[in-house]
Amino acid sequence: MTKKFILTFLLFFIFLNSNSHAENSRYFEFDKGIITLMYHRFDEPKYPSTNIQMDIFKKQIEIIESLGLVFIDPKNLNNELNKVHKTRSILLTIDDGYSSFYKNAWPYLKNKKIPFILFISTREIGKYGYMNWDQIKEIQNSNIGVIGNHSHSHDYLVDLDNEKINQDIEQSIKIFKNKLGFNPIYFSYPFGEYSLHFIEIIKKNFDLAFGQHSGVIDLSKNKFQLPRFPINEKYGDLERFKFVINLLPFYYKNILPKERYLTDEKNPSDLFVEFFPEQKNIKRMTCYSNQGNKWHPLSFDNNLITKEGPEIYHIRLALLLEKFTTERGRVNCSLNDTEGWRWFGIQFVISNN
Repeated sequence: MTKKFILTFLLFFIFLNSNSHAENSRYFEFDKGIITLMYHRFDEPKYPSTNIQMDIFKKQIEIIESLGLVFIDPKNLNNELNKVHKTRSILLTIDDGYSSFYKNAWPYLKNKKIPFILFISTREIGKYGYMNWDQIKEIQNSNIGVIGNHSHSHDYLVDLDNEKINQDIEQSIKIFKNKLGFNPIYFSYPFGEYSLHFIEIIKKNFDLAFGQHSGVIDLSKNKFQLPRFPINEKYGDLERFKFVINLLPFYYKNILPKERYLTDEKNPSDLFVEFFPEQKNIKRMTCYSNQGNKWHPLSFDNNLITKEGPEIYHIRLALLLEKFTTERGRVNCSLNDTEGWRWFGIQFVISNN
């Protein structure tokens, strides 16, 4: 048997035995999905990679409202993830609990009654530049904001062994129960970084979890690897923002490898994506990879995307002969479809061990 035949056979076997939901194929054409936006600081220009100026933030909210988009109430998020969204929907999330959020953005969101999730790392609460527990309780009791768990230490947990990850998460749960009377049901991975082992730990204590890879949430997305678009001074200009909130879901049936935590010998790792038979125009798909800390186009034209079997496509990262050189390797794929631009992103975490 040829190498290509063996590869195709193995892919068919793996995908055939996956837990993907075939019924999703009925919905992808009509689903507008949920676009999740991730913020951190507000009016703190010293930190442009995590900051958004309030005047820009207000304009972004005005754009959402002018387009008639719906803000998702996170109290109902579990139900929202299990249905088709015929109207474009927006979920606001804020990470870390900086005091600039409480001072600048919270009064605005409260006045407009716009719901959101605030992800908190328990170690930092009450320190300089961070919110305190009274402020967090105020938001939890407001019926507008929902508190999420963002670990205890906000360290690079993915590089730790399972016991240490468990200890960190258990400590955060203990503190939340002591301070709020419960542990939040939503989790946000520090730096958006996770491994399969980390996911299994989170599954034991939470209903769902968010990363920091870009994409639109739809019925095909894993509830413990939910995508978000980071919004900050670098990636928050209004033209990009308008593009992001008009994106459509890019459904897929399965992606390999499941493990996105890469040791040096596996860096880079090729991707195999299986789509649904009913999906059209896949040959229009273009992807970009940030190997070597610069963006590389991957397409059918340059043979860096090839079809390996019915609905299975091979994204050939290894052919670039460059490793992911930052802590997080990214592959973003888009498709200019008849209904508009579809988008999904994949994040690899590069081991520091």
